[in-house]
Amino acid sequence: MARLTYDICVIGAGSAGLSVAAGTAQLGLDTILVERGKMGGECLNSGCVPSKAFLSLSKHVGHDVASTAGRFQFSRVKDGIQAAIDDIAPHDSVERFEGLGVRVLQTSARFVDSNTLQAGEVTISARRFVIATGSRPALPDVPGFDSTKILTNENIFALRDRPDHLVILGGGPIGIEMALAHRRLGIAVTVIQRSTILPHDEAELVAILRVKLEASGICLLEQASVRSAFHDQRRVELVVERAGATERIVGSHLLVATGRQPNIDDLGLDDAGVRYGSRGIVVDARLRTSQRHIFALGDAIDGPRFTHAAGYQAGIVIRNVAFRIPAKVDYAPLPWATYTDPELAHVGLGEAVARTKFGKNVRTVLLPLGENDRAVTERRTDGAIKIVVGPRGRILGASILAPAAGEMIGMWCLAISRKLTLRAIAGMTLPYPTFGEIGKAAAGRYYAPALFSDRTRRIVRFLQWLPM
Repeated sequence: MARLTYDICVIGAGSAGLSVAAGTAQLGLDTILVERGKMGGECLNSGCVPSKAFLSLSKHVGHDVASTAGRFQFSRVKDGIQAAIDDIAPHDSVERFEGLGVRVLQTSARFVDSNTLQAGEVTISARRFVIATGSRPALPDVPGFDSTKILTNENIFALRDRPDHLVILGGGPIGIEMALAHRRLGIAVTVIQRSTILPHDEAELVAILRVKLEASGICLLEQASVRSAFHDQRRVELVVERAGATERIVGSHLLVATGRQPNIDDLGLDDAGVRYGSRGIVVDARLRTSQRHIFALGDAIDGPRFTHAAGYQAGIVIRNVAFRIPAKVDYAPLPWATYTDPELAHVGLGEAVARTKFGKNVRTVLLPLGENDRAVTERRTDGAIKIVVGPRGRILGASILAPAAGEMIGMWCLAISRKLTLRAIAGMTLPYPTFGEIGKAAAGRYYAPALFSDRTRRIVRFLQWLPM
């Protein structure tokens, strides 16, 4: 059995693992990458890329559901999704990474001990190991699910037959995005959510989005729990409890989007002495495991599960491993976005968390999108911006419901990372008319009571007597 020795051994070729491997190899470290599945991991093959392609295609194909529902080919939409994956795949391919100097092994891997990895027919020793094995859909424990044909993000994009009625269990970002995409194509959609939809976003903005989703024809069953499931060749039937009563929901297909669980079961973590729990591998702020030479990141750890978070974490690992800089994660400026219409984006602290931390020193500004001229001209006024402000005007958090909110949130990420106050936003000059001006308007609204107060007026009157 061959024994290989490397500086860095990366396990997993998703967004996190590829970023680390590319970085360390280009910095001159001998790097080996082990992946048992497809290169690119979940993001490329069953996550961000296909879901966003599906949303885009559904918007163009189904812009007028009434006229297109009977005339488009559902399979052609799926062909478009695969085309997007195929276009991006070379960037994540074995060939590209071998060209960067990374040795790639496409096989399963398991730790023999803290310093040795068994990868197929070879054993690997490395000065540093990086675990980036990603996650998979977590299925709830519901009677009947074991015999029910269930769709997840791993197989829904390969579905060629158009659903008549898609029932979605889970009202988080994945569930809501998939609900919108299918509804645009004229498909009946019911979303079942244990709490409220998008529970991690600001309630005022979710309320506006809820109205839009329901107006599109999506049936939202919130504060509802699935008690049992039944499936045959023609339909799926769920027994749902809501407000103390039960009802039966019948659909043609069932999509489960109720969360993720880390892919760490077969890694031999016990043999390696690496601590972990049900939500993933335990790491410190430097992303080191209980074995200081073994790092972990991405969906394999108990942390934010976003592709951009994985990229950020990869930078932290590279700084620790390659440059020996004790870099630590800081998730305060980490945003997220749900690509609905309008989009919903957030960064920083929500109001509830901010008030728990800062108490009465928290103020909020909520400005409807209807006060933005660009929104008015485009007749897209369903939305708002909410800013959470701490002591001395410091920006603690921002939420935006607007077209291209995912693009607009970047300015607020920078503001939070640099610990700016709203005064910096109020002093900006932005092109007119743009959706981004709503942020400057919100900042102005925050300062308006002090600026136009009686005290300020007295000061202004006094200043008029002074010589120029």
